[in-house]
Amino acid sequence: MKVAYLSSQVTQPGSPIRRSDAFEHDYMMRALRPEFAERGMQILDICWDDESADWSRFDAALIGTTWDYWDRQDEFLKTLESIEQQTILHNPASLVRWNSHKSYLKELADRGANLIPTLWIDEMTDARYLQAFDTLQSEKLVFKRQVGAGAAGQHLLSRDDVRPDMPHAMMVQPFVSTIQTEGEYSFIFVEGTLSHALIKRAKKGDYRIQSSYGGQEEAITPAASDLQAARDVLTTLDDVPLYARVDMIRHEDGSLLLMELELIEPYLYPEQGPRLGELMAKAISARIRAR
Repeated sequence: MKVAYLSSQVTQPGSPIRRSDAFEHDYMMRALRPEFAERGMQILDICWDDESADWSRFDAALIGTTWDYWDRQDEFLKTLESIEQQTILHNPASLVRWNSHKSYLKELADRGANLIPTLWIDEMTDARYLQAFDTLQSEKLVFKRQVGAGAAGQHLLSRDDVRPDMPHAMMVQPFVSTIQTEGEYSFIFVEGTLSHALIKRAKKGDYRIQSSYGGQEEAITPAASDLQAARDVLTTLDDVPLYARVDMIRHEDGSLLLMELELIEPYLYPEQGPRLGELMAKAISARIRAR
């Protein structure tokens, strides 16, 4: 059996435009390949926009390090729909389309998820910029692209800061200081079962926890209440996804707030989860055989 691991031109080994954090792609392939091989499967990393790829020769396709899709969203979604017509795609194109725009958080909030207060501003102006501080009653706000990932196009700003150019639709949230004092939690699930959990911490003086900004990760055994909070997020979905990463942050009252429910191309931190490769291989094998 052959499985395609969808990557991108910015993560493929040897690419002249490879991202600084593309070593995470290598870590994922290192975790997956031996476990897939043990179960009679070959996993090959292929760029999602490779026009020469024949997706019908694969028994399944797994969305991996497609870390350029947010600037080519329509093309990406159209390609996934084409791939899905030729083989099994995980996660499904319909789920990816829903998860690709951060307005999905509105739906999760309606279903009971505990979120950070959020404003949605489709076109940023000076007036809307200043009004956001009044509406959210915060002197520090985080501005994020509504379609984006990895803190690209993200800004941490105070009321007195000059508004930077924000050409994209943005979501705005109060800055939660525990991202610096405690960090961000990630819970990795495969078929709804916890694989592992970790805490991600920013380098001193920063708040961005991604490795490309100097962030570091540490495996943890989560408290029962924290794990339940992450599981509660998954229960808001209609179907259990093959893989999911639930990113959360501590509220001042001690509860966890949902930052993101990552269902498209999240890095799954195999270095902190030694069972990840095994769980993913078993899940993919079972889904192929049940087809």
